[in-house]
Amino acid sequence: METGIKETPAGGGSVIDRPSSAVHSSSPSSEKTKRFETKKLNAVAFWAWDLSVDTCAICRNLIMEHCIECQAIRDSETRDECTVACGVCNHAFHFHCICRWLKTRHVCPLDNSQWEYQKFGN
Repeated sequence: METGIKETPAGGGSVIDRPSSAVHSSSPSSEKTKRFETKKLNAVAFWAWDLSVDTCAICRNLIMEHCIECQAIRDSETRDECTVACGVCNHAFHFHCICRWLKTRHVCPLDNSQWEYQKFGN
């Protein structure tokens, strides 16, 4: 006599004792019931700049946050324009911060090399 296989339905209930030959048959009656079904899926994403720097050395705010100029201005259109500027020396600053800095000196605030833009914005 073949040994039976005991199955418990996903919702609980009584144990079903089936012969092992019934489990391996290809008949439609041996289809397995779904254990779970996805009803709703909420996806969450996080993005970040591809930079090794996480703070602006000029205003000391996080690069991902707004600069001090944009925080002071309550106008949402101007605040959305707060982007990151990266130099050829691989130092990154808020665009508003580096523009204000470059009005007085045309060098990188961290290493005093001549400032040239490598990346700007998105």
